[in-house]
Amino acid sequence: MNPGWPEAARLAAAAGVAAAYLGMCAAIALRQRRGRAAARREARGFEQAGDGAAPVLVAYASQTGHARQIARQSARALHDAGVAVRFEPLGALTPAALARATTALFVVGTCGEGDAPDDAAGFVRRFMAQAPAGSGGAPGPFAGLGIGVLALGDREFAQFAAFGRRLDGWLRAGGARPLFDRIDVDGAGAEALARWRHELGRLASVADTLAWVDDAPRPWRLAARRRLNPGSVGGPVFLLDLEAVGDGGASSWEAGDLARIQVPDPKARPRDYSIASVADDGRVQLLVRRRRDARGRPGLASGWLTCELPIGGEVALTLVAHRNFRLGENAPRPLILIGNGTGIAGLRSHLRAGAAASNRRRWLIFGERQAAHDFHFEDEVLAWRASGALERVDLAFSRDQPAKRYVQDCLLEQAPTVRGWIADGAAIYLCGSLDGMAAGVHGALVEILGARGVERLVDEGRLRRDVY
Repeated sequence: MNPGWPEAARLAAAAGVAAAYLGMCAAIALRQRRGRAAARREARGFEQAGDGAAPVLVAYASQTGHARQIARQSARALHDAGVAVRFEPLGALTPAALARATTALFVVGTCGEGDAPDDAAGFVRRFMAQAPAGSGGAPGPFAGLGIGVLALGDREFAQFAAFGRRLDGWLRAGGARPLFDRIDVDGAGAEALARWRHELGRLASVADTLAWVDDAPRPWRLAARRRLNPGSVGGPVFLLDLEAVGDGGASSWEAGDLARIQVPDPKARPRDYSIASVADDGRVQLLVRRRRDARGRPGLASGWLTCELPIGGEVALTLVAHRNFRLGENAPRPLILIGNGTGIAGLRSHLRAGAAASNRRRWLIFGERQAAHDFHFEDEVLAWRASGALERVDLAFSRDQPAKRYVQDCLLEQAPTVRGWIADGAAIYLCGSLDGMAAGVHGALVEILGARGVERLVDEGRLRRDVY
């Protein structure tokens, strides 16, 4: 603070800073209380069904929101069939809480090559690092628990559905009794999900399959498509504008959410894309890179979206609430937004949502190949920096100098500044490629903040990832 200021001015400025900090803390606490209250209301709503029997626990661990969606559909179907249900995130549970249950169903995803979703990372670290075995020949702590596990995954990864398989093994090691064989799902595999519904019907003593409310895709129309990186040495990147057809739900998403696209090819599973726009834009905007396989053929989804789908053609699209990447309680915090390539899409939605809030600090760290061709949304980013909507912008274009430079290098170069932002309460949002970038950023953060510091950010919900 300027030592030349009058004492009254210094006191007033200090009081203003303290008031702003307390206001941020109060806003965060209020959002946390509201979130916990909403979760309790949802769980109580399910528990009202049934005949007084212990409720069935339906727990989920979800990186993109898909596992949570299926878990909630499962809980709702059981509830509607007259079964009392508790609906909880796995990360909110303890082994003691599990041991008190009699029946538990788990719907869990896997992040990347075998990792737990971020919302279950604390549970894994605190409880699953050691086997929950009984002592002195006594039965394990879960000996009275009947379990069913739906393990979501993607067969494109070597460690397919690995976290679900690991959770299933850990529960069984603790004495849990499987009600049916674990069910592994590749993407949105219809056959595996049908088996899951059948087992839930048996659990609810329903003669036929349970009533199930699907979040069915709705028709959207391709209004525009524009290549953003002509001349790039990388694969072509296109900005797609999609308009809802009829009541397609044009206003029912938040910054950070995903668009799930069903490609009209029986071999193609649904693909999730980060939404680059906000609901006020009236359009869902996607950033899609055209992929090619080892034989040079376009990817089933990216080839169709960027090449074959005509302007005016329709897309089957589901809006997916990506709660792990929404701002939520982080809305009042400073934000460090880190991304590479098409990952700027998910960051752009947050920037567009908060561009008018001049009191919010934002720092963008973005990387691509060449500044001349691959600086996606360059005009917007520079305008936000000029207006103050972005306090800092650091860029890493890997092919613009002899030694390749990436976003993790930007972080390491700015380590003291990163530590300062984190000390001020900042949250980090990371969007882009799982291979290379996500691991590199994680390593840089561990070097800057320490392993426990990174774990603390995850536990506090201040490190959020949308990686693919």
